[in-house]
Amino acid sequence: MTMKTFLKILTLFIAIGAIGGAVMMWTDPSGISWGGEPMLDLLRARMPWPDIFFKDFFPSGCVLLAVNGLPQLLSAILLFKNHRLAFWACFASGIILMLWIVLEWFIWGFVALSNIFFALGLAESAAACYCIRKSR
Repeated sequence: MTMKTFLKILTLFIAIGAIGGAVMMWTDPSGISWGGEPMLDLLRARMPWPDIFFKDFFPSGCVLLAVNGLPQLLSAILLFKNHRLAFWACFASGIILMLWIVLEWFIWGFVALSNIFFALGLAESAAACYCIRKSR
C-alpha cells in the first residue's frame, strides 16, 4: 500500500466517524440513547458559555462536523483528485484532529478512544509530511 492510499483510507475513516458522530449528536442531542448525557455536566463545568453552547449536544455536533468532518472529507476529495494541495490539507487536518483531542483530554482526561484518534491524527500528519517531502 502506498502512503497516498493510506492517507485516502485514513481521511475517509476519520471523516465518516466525525460525520457519524455529528449526526448522532443531532438525532439525540440529549445524549441519552448513546450514553453521552453524563458528559454534558463535564462540558458545562469546563467550557465557556455553558448556558449557550452546552444545553445539549446539538452545537457540539455542528462543531465536530465543521472542525473534523469537513476538513477530513475535503482532504480525502483532494487526494482522490490528485490536487497539488492534498498532502498539505491532510497535514493540516491531522494537526486539527490532534488539537481537538487535546481539548478532549482537558475535558475528560485520557480516554482510550481519544488516545486512538490522537494517534490517527499523528499518523495522518506524519504520512502527509512524508508525502510533501517526497514530492519536492
